[in-house]
Amino acid sequence: MKSQRIITGHDQAGRSIVASSGPLPSVGEFRQFPGFAVELIWQTAPGPIPAHPVDPTSPPDSVLPAPGGSCAMRVTFPPAASAVPVDFDPQAAARELCERLPGLGELFEADAPGFHRSDTIDYGVVLEGEVTLELDDGARRLLRQGDVIVQMGTRHAWSNTGNTPARLLFVMVGAQRGQAAA
Repeated sequence: MKSQRIITGHDQAGRSIVASSGPLPSVGEFRQFPGFAVELIWQTAPGPIPAHPVDPTSPPDSVLPAPGGSCAMRVTFPPAASAVPVDFDPQAAARELCERLPGLGELFEADAPGFHRSDTIDYGVVLEGEVTLELDDGARRLLRQGDVIVQMGTRHAWSNTGNTPARLLFVMVGAQRGQAAA
């Protein structure tokens, strides 16, 4: 069953209404990463709530929000044991990430696959499956359905070592990076 996205707004009298509804927008399944998929739910710019919401998700200049803005997306991570295409091309994979996830794709590290860091505070909820979070110091944490993570602009990578896809909901809030603690 396809997921819906319902957007509320206000009519001329200021009453709440359904401003739009339809399928959840998807950037599609990635060719270079079979089973990896992203659905861009909504983005906001810094500032007041718009009176008449306009779909800001197609096509975005960047999936990363500016400080004070936000972005919600649902991400599906396939099991690591999924078949990698025979013709896998790391450069093509990097290009695909940048094309489909502008602003975020450029942050993935070529010499440390999967690792990235953004100037955001990320709230993540595991909706289905299990996924492993890896941090700089080599620490790894297994997150299961219902688990929640709050990331404070940290460098990290995700992997799904299970046998089924893992689906997470992320809300990213744009922030300015502070000074690291000594």
